[in-house]
Amino acid sequence: MRVAITGRKVRITDSLSERIEKKLSKLDKFFESDALAEITITKERSMNRVEITIRNGGLIFRAEDVAADPNEAVDKLVDVLFRQIRRNKTRLEKRLRKDAFAEINSLLPQEQEEPEQKYRVVKSKKFPVKPMDVEEAILQMVLLDHKFFMFRNIETNEINVVYCRKDGNYGLLEPNE
Repeated sequence: MRVAITGRKVRITDSLSERIEKKLSKLDKFFESDALAEITITKERSMNRVEITIRNGGLIFRAEDVAADPNEAVDKLVDVLFRQIRRNKTRLEKRLRKDAFAEINSLLPQEQEEPEQKYRVVKSKKFPVKPMDVEEAILQMVLLDHKFFMFRNIETNEINVVYCRKDGNYGLLEPNE
């Protein structure tokens, strides 16, 4: 797995970089060699926000944490990602590296395996998608008191989604193609 580490308002030392790569190597058994792990460490006041995103064959695994020590956050996030992969094992077996779960299956007794989680759609809704600019879409989302809002971007004529981020700012999702 390829690893890219970025520091924002913080210097990434060689020892920190090596430690992160060593921790992430625990996840190598699940991914092909061309998988990309992007780690971003951002200094926020006295804390460090650590985000890990792993891209592999169209799948994206993501986890983030805030801690005083970035090493502590990385340790926690690798465990979180490991649990995400294990929890969704049956769905992922077809899409991850061949024999990715051979080691886990031999290490874990059957009773410790987590039951497969069923994803259920409890509500489906159709509505007209009005053309508008991003600013108007954010206003609509705020007025409706929603966390996200889908709209047709008047500039690109594509379906976009605006959403409220944890930090109170807004994000925009746009299709890539």
